[in-house]
Amino acid sequence: MWATLEPGSSPIDWCEGNYKFSPLIAEFVNTVTNIIFVILPPLLIHLFRGYGQFVNRGIHIIWILLIFVGLSSAYFHATLSLIGQLLDEVAILWVFFVAFSMFYPRRLFPVKRFVVATVFLGAIATVLAIIHPAINAFVLMCLGIPSRGLQINFPYLHGLWHVFIFISSYTACVLFAYFSVKEEKPDKKATLKYWPKNDFELGIPYVSIKAHNKDLNEI
Repeated sequence: MWATLEPGSSPIDWCEGNYKFSPLIAEFVNTVTNIIFVILPPLLIHLFRGYGQFVNRGIHIIWILLIFVGLSSAYFHATLSLIGQLLDEVAILWVFFVAFSMFYPRRLFPVKRFVVATVFLGAIATVLAIIHPAINAFVLMCLGIPSRGLQINFPYLHGLWHVFIFISSYTACVLFAYFSVKEEKPDKKATLKYWPKNDFELGIPYVSIKAHNKDLNEI
């Protein structure tokens, strides 16, 4: 059991050279690029406070899970331990399961049954991932995460991938949150806005909720 905590116990070793920048961090760039998963979700929790209060509080679970993804991924790349790999991959799986249970069309299936079924499948996937870590690669590939088989001679590609996957995952959640309000709660007016300035479209997008001509984010 303790062997899974040892540095280098993971069978996965990315193309970045190990311990090049620090004797304490195996893959330095792959480790520090996870900071985006840690510093932005608290801001997202703030920006989505109206959505969380008046539409679905579950949106904040996604932001919290993204923090956990960043911390576990940083731990994995810093140590290349098997336990770090499992924490990283299981956290990603749960982001998918939670987002899926939140944004599926409610008219297609009873809400409580669907959520219970999703949690049950997530629990099974977690147990299988711990017993047979190789299953993770297959499941993540099926869910849309690029395969580890991609070979490009650039040692920091995975570090860039951390940044791009956060942006794409967050953007997908914003869009699904927006259309979910449009479909499920038409009495709440959803508007896509940008932080820090609404006229700056390269800013951070979020969903603002209005009801009775009041911006609920301001309440």
